[in-house]
Amino acid sequence: MRIQHTQVSVQVPATSANLGPGFDTLGMALDLCDELSVRATTGGLEITVDGEGAGSVPHGEEHLVVRALRRGLDHAGAPQSGLALHAVNRIPHGRGLGSSAAATVAGLLLARGMVSEPEALDDETVLQLATEFEGHPDNAAPALLGGPVLSWMQGPLARAVPLRHAAEVLRPVVLLPTATLSTHRARGLLPAEVPHADAVFNASRAALLVHALAGAPELLMEATEDRLHQEQRAPGMPESVELMRVLRQEGHPAVISGAGPSVLVMAGSRRELAPLVRRFVRDPAGWRIAEVALREQPSAPVVG
Repeated sequence: MRIQHTQVSVQVPATSANLGPGFDTLGMALDLCDELSVRATTGGLEITVDGEGAGSVPHGEEHLVVRALRRGLDHAGAPQSGLALHAVNRIPHGRGLGSSAAATVAGLLLARGMVSEPEALDDETVLQLATEFEGHPDNAAPALLGGPVLSWMQGPLARAVPLRHAAEVLRPVVLLPTATLSTHRARGLLPAEVPHADAVFNASRAALLVHALAGAPELLMEATEDRLHQEQRAPGMPESVELMRVLRQEGHPAVISGAGPSVLVMAGSRRELAPLVRRFVRDPAGWRIAEVALREQPSAPVVG
């Protein structure tokens, strides 16, 4: 295996995981993308970052995109090289929108674009390697495949399938707070065990959500109900969970996006939601409302 292309670029989208009841299983890609490009050099490492994380992300070998890219080259049996990486980051960090999964998928896809036999890093392989970084595939799968995606673990293997969906069902709106919350802390708030009845409840709602996405928007409110993780995480993001409750009381299918603290409304508009945000949050200036289309297409590297 050799490095065939010395310049590669890729766009990788933000993702929202869980979608209410589908904890660690359901997710969807949003049309808010990081853009990354890499150039193979004769030695050394140069990283430039614009946008999110420009002053805080690592600028050495510990940079997540670099780590994933080098893991991809190793897996493909290609030689390592010097790298000049440029990132334009638009995905907010620490807000539950899959920024780390996007970085991991981006690095692996950049490696795919560089090598002479890209099939060594096909989608199944990229998903598996990304899951080893992330611990679960619910963000990596939609970042790679686009659209809403169902993912699961088959023993040690990560699996995923795109979900059939009707475009008119999903009009996603993300409510972004200035506050952040680490995934590690959010997971630490979850109980080790849950009641059997709650597990059954979520299983039924997750199945219903798959049906709702396929063309039954009138079922989105019931289909996005959850008993396993959102209320349990309220101590770490009380305003986000309260805003989610208020939106749902007003008839909007709102959920916590991933580990939070962003709130995702599965179908809505800025015009509908802005008055509620102004009325019910303590500091409306601390929240941004973003209408983001569903990102349908798969992520893929572009050479040259």
